[in-house]
Amino acid sequence: MDLLDIARWQFGITTVYHFLMVPLTIGLAILVAGMQTAWYRTGKQRYLKMTKFWGKLMLINFAMGVVTGIVQEFQFGMAWSSYSRFVGDVFGAPLAMEGLLAFFVESTFLGLWIFGWDRLSKGVHLACAWAFSLATVLSAYFILAANSWMQHPVGIEMVDGRPRLTSIWAVLGNNTVLAAFPHTVFGCFAVAGSFLIGIAAWQIARHHRKSGPDDEDRRAWHGSLRLGAWVAVIAFAGLAISGDIQGKLMFQQQPMKMASAEALCHSEAPASFSIFAIGDVSRPDCENVKSITVPYILSYLAEGDFSSEVKGVQALIPEYQAKYGTHYPDDPRLGSFAGQPIDYTPNLPVTYWGFRFMIGFGGLAALGAVFVLWLTRKRKFPPGKWWAPLAVLSIALPFAGNIAGWVFTEMGRQPFVVVPNPDASGVDGVWMFTASAVSAGVHPGEMLTSVIALTVLYGVLAVVEIFLIVRYVRGGFDGVMPPKPPEGEEKSGDEALSFAY
Repeated sequence: MDLLDIARWQFGITTVYHFLMVPLTIGLAILVAGMQTAWYRTGKQRYLKMTKFWGKLMLINFAMGVVTGIVQEFQFGMAWSSYSRFVGDVFGAPLAMEGLLAFFVESTFLGLWIFGWDRLSKGVHLACAWAFSLATVLSAYFILAANSWMQHPVGIEMVDGRPRLTSIWAVLGNNTVLAAFPHTVFGCFAVAGSFLIGIAAWQIARHHRKSGPDDEDRRAWHGSLRLGAWVAVIAFAGLAISGDIQGKLMFQQQPMKMASAEALCHSEAPASFSIFAIGDVSRPDCENVKSITVPYILSYLAEGDFSSEVKGVQALIPEYQAKYGTHYPDDPRLGSFAGQPIDYTPNLPVTYWGFRFMIGFGGLAALGAVFVLWLTRKRKFPPGKWWAPLAVLSIALPFAGNIAGWVFTEMGRQPFVVVPNPDASGVDGVWMFTASAVSAGVHPGEMLTSVIALTVLYGVLAVVEIFLIVRYVRGGFDGVMPPKPPEGEEKSGDEALSFAY
C-alpha cells in the first residue's frame, strides 16, 4: 500500500472510533444536567436516580473519549507533518482555545461534580453540572471551527506560501461552522436520545413482571424512555433543517461534493434527488446506472428553488483542472503522486451511499422514537418483551448515521485536505492536496505498524468500555445509589446524597 493510503486509513480508523464517544458525551451531558435540574426543582427521588445512573454512563464514555482523543493530536505531527506546517498558524488559535478554555472548564467542573455531591450545596453542584455540559458543547464548536476552515478557508492571508491568521473572529464566525455546529449538536442529541430509549426499554421489559406502574424505579425508567424519544424526534427535525442549510452551502463552496453525493455525472436543470441507485456508481460517466429519483428536489436542496441547474462530475472536472492544474507538482516529497494526473472525483460509492446511510439511519431512528412515544402514551407501559431487543438495537442507528455523515463530509472533499473556494465568500488561492499533506520520510512499514498497534489498542478499549457500560446498565439504579441503611439506622442527608463514585 502507498504511504498516503496507510496514513488515511490510520486517521480514518482513529477518528471514527473517537467520534463514537464524542456525540454520546455531548448529548448525555446536557440531558444529565437537565435531569439534575428536575431533581433540584421538584425533589423527586426518581430524577435523582436518573441523574446518577445516566451520569455514570456518561462518565465512562467521557473517559474513553479523552483517551482516544489524545491520539488525534499526535497524529498531526506523526503522519501529517506537512499538513501541520501548512495550517499551524491558523489551527493554533482555535485548538488552543479548545484546550485551555473549553476543556479546562469542562474537566474542572466535571471533577467538582463527581466529588461534590456531599460537599457542595445543591445549587452550586447543579451549576457545576451545567458548566461542564455547556463546556463540552463549546469544545465541539472550537474543533468544528478548525475543521470548517479546512472546508472553507477564511480570515487569513498567504505569506511565503502558507496561510497566516489575520482574524480569529472570521474563523470562529465562518458560515460553514455556523451551519455545521447545530447539525453536529443535533446529531449528538439523536445519539443520546436513542441511547436512553434502548437502555430504558430493556430495563422496563426486564422488570415488567416485578413491579407495577406506580413503582418508583419503573416510573424513572419510563421517564427516561419518554425523554429519549422526545429528544430523538426533535433532534431529527433539527438535523433536517440544519442539513438543508449545509446542503446549500455545500453547493456554493464544494460543488464537486454536491455532485458526488448524488453520483451526478451530468449536469441537470432541474435536478432530481436520487433515492436509490442500481449499478456501478464508481464510474464518473454513470454508465449502466439506473436511479430511483424524486424530481426537482436536488435543485431545491442546492439553491432553494425547483429549477436550478446542478453541475455534474463531468462538467466540474474541466473547471477544477483549469483552476488547480491537471497534474500534481513534480516534487519528490509527493512520492508516487509526483507529476501524476490529478483525479478530482471523490470516491463516488463512498460519498453516494454515505449520504444515504446518513439520512436513512437518522430517519429510522426518528421513526423508532415516534413509535416509542405512541406505545408509551398516557403513561402506558408496553406489554411483553418483544420490543425491547429492537429498542436496544436501535441505539446503533444514530451512531451509524453520524459516522456515515462524517465519512461523507471528509471524503467528499478529496483530493483536497484544505478545500479551495470557488466563490467569493472565502480567501481565494488557498488549498492543499491530501497527497501533499502526509509526512515526508516516513516508511510505509512504520505507518502500517502504527495502524495495527492503534487498531488493536482501540479494540481493547472498546471491550473495556462495553464491559463497563453493560455492568452498570445491569446494575440499574441500585448500582449507583447509596445502599439503604439497616432498619433502625438513618444516614445523614449528606451521606444519603453521596454519589459513591
